[in-house]
Amino acid sequence: MGENGWRWTDAWIFVSLVIASGAGRHRRSATSRRPEGVRLADVLSTADHLNQAIPQRHEVEAAVRRLVGAGLVSVADGWFRITAEGEQLWRSRPRAGVATMVDTVQGVLSRRHAPGSAEWNLDEADHAAAVQEYAVRSIPTPRRSPEGHSGGH
Repeated sequence: MGENGWRWTDAWIFVSLVIASGAGRHRRSATSRRPEGVRLADVLSTADHLNQAIPQRHEVEAAVRRLVGAGLVSVADGWFRITAEGEQLWRSRPRAGVATMVDTVQGVLSRRHAPGSAEWNLDEADHAAAVQEYAVRSIPTPRRSPEGHSGGH
């Protein structure tokens, strides 16, 4: 792909955002205090599960700028959201196995949308904090023995 076309990492980040957000299946009610969307640590976690790699800061920043500029994603106050247009792209994509999902989305992006450009910066410290949050969440918690919870001696 040329410099102006969609990159594989753009599709990787988009698919990660869609999967992390549940593609709109878990919309929160208007009365909920929690904003609709996902945090960066959730996106990094999903990206790692898809590709066995955590996206680097510059990869996330470049992809999000292009996705926001194309109207497929929005970011506000640290919350990433798939727009209605992004959800439509996701729902109308050809179905493929998980192994080729990112490649399929990259093809759909290339045929249906031009990459955009938006002013959005991902601070190195914010990326590092999200990676750390994901790493801490990934550490399994020790299981407690049921013996410690018996009624007495």
